[in-house]
Amino acid sequence: QMQLVESGGGLVQAGGSLTLSCAASGRTFSSYGMGWFRQAPGKEREFVAGINWSGVNTVYADSAKGRFTISRDNAKNTVYLRMNSLKLEDTAVYYCAADFKVGRYSSAYNVPGEYAYWGQGTQVTVSS
Repeated sequence: QMQLVESGGGLVQAGGSLTLSCAASGRTFSSYGMGWFRQAPGKEREFVAGINWSGVNTVYADSAKGRFTISRDNAKNTVYLRMNSLKLEDTAVYYCAADFKVGRYSSAYNVPGEYAYWGQGTQVTVSS
């Protein structure tokens, strides 16, 4: 089992920035591909960004390109999502996810079903 705990969410004004963190434990974090997803009220969970086990390969949803940056520190067992130029429509619960196959045997970073482990989420609210 792998446990994932997100943090860093909160209330921010439009145009502001936040950095989310996801701390992992229980498995060899450095072997796992990671993803960030989000879910707004009444909407399906959607992909935001993904990163492979080494951090060399990253993938972004169109909505995140140019504004968000995913990164990881394998020494700290943590993956980050730096979010700049936040918009009202970025308001959602943000989840991190992990899977050994993603980024190694599978390039389906954007498919929620590809991930075996999920955190409980952290709320991000962007106000006008």
